[in-house]
Amino acid sequence: MIRTGLSALLVIGAWATAGLVPATAAPSPTSEAPASAGLLSAMQRDLGLTKGQAEARLAAEKTATAVDGKARRAAGPAYGGSWFDADSGTLTVAVTTAGKADAVRATGATVRLVEHSAQQLDAAKAKIDALSAPAGVASWHVDPKANKVVVNVAAAQKNDNDVRSFLARARQAGPVTVEETATAPQTFAAGTVGGDPYYTGNVRCSIGFSVYGGFVTAGHCGQAGAGVSGWDGSYIGNFQGSSFPDNDYAWVNVGSGWWTVPVVLGWGSVSDQLVRGSNEAPIGASICRSGSTTHWRCGNVLAKNETVNYSQGAVHQMTKTSVCAEGGDSGGSFISGDQAQGVTSGGWGNCSSGGETWYQPVNEILGRYGLTLHTA
Repeated sequence: MIRTGLSALLVIGAWATAGLVPATAAPSPTSEAPASAGLLSAMQRDLGLTKGQAEARLAAEKTATAVDGKARRAAGPAYGGSWFDADSGTLTVAVTTAGKADAVRATGATVRLVEHSAQQLDAAKAKIDALSAPAGVASWHVDPKANKVVVNVAAAQKNDNDVRSFLARARQAGPVTVEETATAPQTFAAGTVGGDPYYTGNVRCSIGFSVYGGFVTAGHCGQAGAGVSGWDGSYIGNFQGSSFPDNDYAWVNVGSGWWTVPVVLGWGSVSDQLVRGSNEAPIGASICRSGSTTHWRCGNVLAKNETVNYSQGAVHQMTKTSVCAEGGDSGGSFISGDQAQGVTSGGWGNCSSGGETWYQPVNEILGRYGLTLHTA
């Protein structure tokens, strides 16, 4: 039953891909081991980088992730959010009080003075979350760089009366700006396709990350109690917990000869990637995704804590990326460097013409179900 994916599948958990292709765990390199050749090649392909640029960016992002927490603590209530700039390789932290600038700079971050704190922007977004959004409203999130709440509206429905009414109410919540998106997002589950990842009922999805005792994935892929089978049709386990909409996460227990490993599968096109933790990457950081349909794809983190308005209902606290995805990729892993980030939820577009994809942050899932990420 060892086929590069399912067993690895659980491994998969580490890997975002949802494929149940068997994969054996690679030897555990040192914590300072360089990025895999596969990860670097994917970044070169999808982000237009040279190998040297990809290596330098990963190093800068690792530093920015470490600085982010220190800067947030230094800013205190004046913290207005942060973002990573790929061109300069630096993390910028917004603050509302000039008196906090020196303390934040001392952490290694660049400082920008803004009007609204992160707490104020989050409060405005929470008020919008309480509204009922029509289908033409795609999503909304706090944009620290703009220092506003951005509401994304499907271009074809921007003049719809219900959309206009929603925007009028949203603007009463606080500083809001409106942007257009190509189309409304949808989840990336798919009907059963022979020879691919895990299945529940007539739905195929992808495994996210291995946790001790099972793996995490997307909630829209199955309800609690639903049975799960692997790429070879054999029984793996059951959904032990699932939430969708409102959230889009779930976890599946593993047994019957399956086991977990801290790996994200590369599908033969890139090297398998070891998972070493789940430190949250900042806005602007590079990120890659593995899934059973489109395999390994990379892009950038565009926004955090975004509310996505699917036809089934709104899902909160999502992270938006420029990575493409297609049906069947749902549940697969998002990873930045060697740090697990989240499980694929949905988006718009495809991997031929491009698009955007959202993921549910993995740390939220671990905390919700009391799970421990399997790391190398």
